[in-house]
Amino acid sequence: MFRILLKESVLFAWQSLAASKLRSFLSLLGITIGIFAIILVFTVVDSLESNIKGSLQSLGTNVVFIQKWPWAFGSDYPWWKYINRPTPQYDELELLKKQITTTEALAYRMGARRVVKYKTNSIENAIIAGVSHEYYKINKFELVSGRYFTQIEADNGYHVVILGNALVENLFPNENPIGKSIKIAGFKAQVIGILKKEGESMLGASIDKQALIPFNFARYLMDAKSENADPLIAAKAKPNISNQEMMDELSGVMRNIRRLKPKTEANFSLNETSLLSKNFDDLFSIVGLAGWIIGGFSILVGGFGIANIMFVSVKERTSLIGIQKSLGAKNYFILFQFLSESILLSLMGGSIGLVLTYFITLLGKSALDLDIALSSSNVILGISISVLIGIISGFVPAYSASQLDPVEAIRSN
Repeated sequence: MFRILLKESVLFAWQSLAASKLRSFLSLLGITIGIFAIILVFTVVDSLESNIKGSLQSLGTNVVFIQKWPWAFGSDYPWWKYINRPTPQYDELELLKKQITTTEALAYRMGARRVVKYKTNSIENAIIAGVSHEYYKINKFELVSGRYFTQIEADNGYHVVILGNALVENLFPNENPIGKSIKIAGFKAQVIGILKKEGESMLGASIDKQALIPFNFARYLMDAKSENADPLIAAKAKPNISNQEMMDELSGVMRNIRRLKPKTEANFSLNETSLLSKNFDDLFSIVGLAGWIIGGFSILVGGFGIANIMFVSVKERTSLIGIQKSLGAKNYFILFQFLSESILLSLMGGSIGLVLTYFITLLGKSALDLDIALSSSNVILGISISVLIGIISGFVPAYSASQLDPVEAIRSN
């Protein structure tokens, strides 16, 4: 019986579309636009969220950054109060190492854009990151070739460099860079390592576009005391030590290092990735709500359109309904026959919306070089919404058809 019901529903749905093409097209267009708007927004949000979370994970979930500026401003704290704060300094890192007990690793980082050259190849505004030796314990990067610089090389400021994948591709398109000498702002440096390609980052410059050099070498290329170098101290907690425990100790030790009185406000910020995660979660919630509102209006219009098609379909087939009922068709059979037709009509519109979303994600992926993909969960969501709209839109017309008196229905022709 189900196969007969499905076959007839598909046939009648197709006849309803063919009978009034313009009306049907406009009705399905509402569902198509609605599903397209909602699923596209969710697809973009999910993709951005996935990319951002991947970038945040590269920073480390158990890492705290000591910086001049906070990542999130409180409404009761004017921004101008931060201007006179000092930037974190390398000697503060050394003092922290002597006093802190909750950290597994402490590292210093500063950066600037400089010209990098190899023979006739050059890169303008390449990102040069001057880091202390333990930076590799905090930042999650991998080497595909070569090695990381040693403690001795870091302490003595050896002129060595580890290149990101994008820099290697531009400077050494046909050569192995290991052991070669390049120039960074006029200073020679030997390439000792190549970083694994990580792709674009949603939180600033990708590691692919960076060159890592020892801090004591970087001091010749940039001013560690300048805010333009964006200096920071990164601290990674020991296993079984929470970020809050580490932050409490870091705060106390930093206040001691900077000789701050107990009632004096701290002149440094302790930033962690959870601050960014919360802000992004709030933003994605707002964008998702906007998607529901925009798509919801289109789906509402489409739902009324499908209901209109179904009422017309019931009216046109009243005598046929009477004949079916006179031959023994039950009320539930008539109900499900029209309800199935309504669901199929809605699914047609929703499917077109999903196909459009898929092609838009393909175009976006190639144009923006961003990992955007239509997930199976969003496909299921789109189909579920279409089915639900089909049920809601078609129930009243289907119920009215199922309650028709067979004699009166046959006479209506």
